[in-house]
Amino acid sequence: MTTTTTPAATQNLTGERADLLAALEKQRHFLRFTTRDLTDEQVGLRTCASELCLGGLIKHVTSVERLWAEFIVQGPSAMPDFTAWTEEDFARRADEFRILPGETLAGVLAAYAEVAVRTDELVATLPDLDATQPLPKAPWFEADAEWSARRVLLHIANETAQHAGHADIIRESLDGAKSMG
Repeated sequence: MTTTTTPAATQNLTGERADLLAALEKQRHFLRFTTRDLTDEQVGLRTCASELCLGGLIKHVTSVERLWAEFIVQGPSAMPDFTAWTEEDFARRADEFRILPGETLAGVLAAYAEVAVRTDELVATLPDLDATQPLPKAPWFEADAEWSARRVLLHIANETAQHAGHADIIRESLDGAKSMG
C-alpha cells in the first residue's frame, strides 16, 4: 500500500505544526487503510445505495486536499466559480467519486501520496498559519467570510476523517473487513 513520504521540511517540526501534520496523517492512514488487500475492481464497487466507492472517495479527498492547499496560497482564485457550474462541471465532479476505466488503486494512492507530501511541505513552510483568504462564492459558504490557513488545514483533516468513515462502512459492506474494532 502506498504511504506518504515525510518531506524533509517536516521532520523536525514541533508544536502546532507537528500536531496538524499528525492529525492529517492519522486521517489519511485510516482512509488508505480501507483499501488494504483489495483489487482495482473491488475499490470501484458500490456496496450501498450511495454512488460512493473506496477508490472514488480517495480520488475525491485527493482533489479536495489539492484544491484547499492551493487556496491557502492563491486564495479564492484557486477555487472554481461554484455559482457558475454547468452540467459538464457537475459530471466531471461526479467522475471524481468513481474509478474510471484505466484507473488503478495504485495510481489513485500514488496521486493521494503526492498531494499529501505537498500539503505537508506547505504546513512546514507557511510563514503564518493565521494568514487568511476570502472564501470563494458558493451556496455553502458564508458570504464575505475568510478562513485562516489553520482553519483550512483543519477542514482538510475533518473532510478526510468524514470520508474515512464513509470508506470504513463501504469496506465493511464489501467484505466484512473493518478499520477499527
